[in-house]
Amino acid sequence: MPRYPEHLTGEGPINPFPGIKVLERRLGQKIPHQLGSNEGLDMPHQALRAHFGDALAEHVYGYGDAEALGVRQRLSAQQGIPLEHLLVDAGADSLIALAVRTTCEPGVTVIATAGTYPTFGYFAKGAGCRLVEPAYHEAPGVLAPDLEALAAAAHRENARLVYLANPDNPSGHLHSDRAILELREALPDTCWLLLDEAYSDFRDDAPSEFTAKALPGVIRLRTLSKAHGLAGLRIGYAIAEPTVLAMMMKVRIHYAVSTLTLAAAEVVLDHSDEVRQHIKDVKARREQLSRHFHALGADVLPSATNFVGIRLPSADVAGAVHQQLLEEGVLVARLAHPALSNVIRITAVADALVPGRLATLEQAIQAPS
Repeated sequence: MPRYPEHLTGEGPINPFPGIKVLERRLGQKIPHQLGSNEGLDMPHQALRAHFGDALAEHVYGYGDAEALGVRQRLSAQQGIPLEHLLVDAGADSLIALAVRTTCEPGVTVIATAGTYPTFGYFAKGAGCRLVEPAYHEAPGVLAPDLEALAAAAHRENARLVYLANPDNPSGHLHSDRAILELREALPDTCWLLLDEAYSDFRDDAPSEFTAKALPGVIRLRTLSKAHGLAGLRIGYAIAEPTVLAMMMKVRIHYAVSTLTLAAAEVVLDHSDEVRQHIKDVKARREQLSRHFHALGADVLPSATNFVGIRLPSADVAGAVHQQLLEEGVLVARLAHPALSNVIRITAVADALVPGRLATLEQAIQAPS
């Protein structure tokens, strides 16, 4: 069984401020007279109402539902995930930090592929963890986290946690469900798997029983930033066994998700047809971008996300392309890690398909080597 830090294994700490929504559910009744939580409940908000309208202003007075029940109910109904296996927080980034706080203490070793989503390493180092980074597996048409190398490093380093983004960020590579289960089996029993599924909505394979499962020793993270278009409001969710989520709640910020964000998420989740259409459109643009750059002779990486990665001949070429595009007012992502700095990543938005928008990149691909 993976371990928790010793300071979390007792009864505490206990959230001292569960919030009025949680309290109302415990009592089984509404509390209409809120005289005790020191919120700005009597603020007129004339300026806010004039700028945004009354509908928004009504969501800003009080702290949000600490249990995010409405969002969790919708996610549970739509994805078949048991309600007690869901925890909502302020985006996948916040959930990464929360998972690290829950499972690690200073000095423990954590494992992540060198060049994968750097926020994990940022939080892990900030928590005093030792970060070990096996290299990506690279081959023609392949840039993928090496699952065997991750498992081997976890055993060799006596790791507390392994981080894996699937689909991968930044390469776009997708490991099969079977491969993820085999990775979990290959890890030490005392090691956690933090499975970041922020881009899972854009997978092309059919959902399986695995999609909705809380797996022993695994904390799964997903987001409403991509497929649901709520990046600016910061909301995501974890899937894990109830005992794990209870431990995460011990170290979670009380009101990490705002009342406005929760309300907006409920509206978007109630209109799943719009979400499905957006996902369909993104996939079509992704494939159009891939075909376009393949036709130019580019080394286009397979992607199960909302972006396309293009591997250029060298870091120097990628750096020059990135800088020139910036000067033209076009922002693409150039991967930061030295081992991957020859990769340019393009988000599959309609603006990327405008003729001439990426001419600088196209010219670099077609230039003689």
